[in-house]
Amino acid sequence: MPNLVLIRHGESQWNKENRFTGWVDIPLSENGREEARKAGEKLKGMEFDKGYTSVLQRATETYDIAVKVAGIDIPLEKDKALNERMYGDLQGLNKDECRKKFGDEQVHLWRRSYDIPPPNGESLKDTADRTLPYYMLKIEPELKAGDNILVVAHGNSLRALIMYLENLSPEEIVKVEIPTGVPILYELDENLKIVSKNLL
Repeated sequence: MPNLVLIRHGESQWNKENRFTGWVDIPLSENGREEARKAGEKLKGMEFDKGYTSVLQRATETYDIAVKVAGIDIPLEKDKALNERMYGDLQGLNKDECRKKFGDEQVHLWRRSYDIPPPNGESLKDTADRTLPYYMLKIEPELKAGDNILVVAHGNSLRALIMYLENLSPEEIVKVEIPTGVPILYELDENLKIVSKNLL
């Protein structure tokens, strides 16, 4: 039975500053690097065949630290299909300042609705529309072949995957919180149905 492990990157400098990050390529904070090290500790003793990340450094750095700590040496593929959702005009802005400027309700809609994008940005649906075809094309065949896969990505690209894996509705997925730096282990059967899910 294949294992799929998903990890949201460790805290970035802009997570720490409460800013919308999106596609801006911001490094991990010191705390984020520590979260990546802890994730690596939890992966020790697990076997993987391939790794996947986005092209953004907060994901690739989390991946690099975690696999080094865990002693894992596997091929890695990076692709922008796994990038965080693009936050458009909100990128770089402080979330509290945005609430003052646009109102709590509007910012909440942009952040937590399924298909309402921020100005010039992507909704969660838009993110799923690029993340899921990539997952189906690249990762699913490897899982079906029995390979164990490690994916290090972002809150919203992982939400898209979790929505698909767990068959959640748009209303259910927007309530799902994914902690930074915590590996989520899915044990799958040969049809890729979930046998168990554990936060490590």
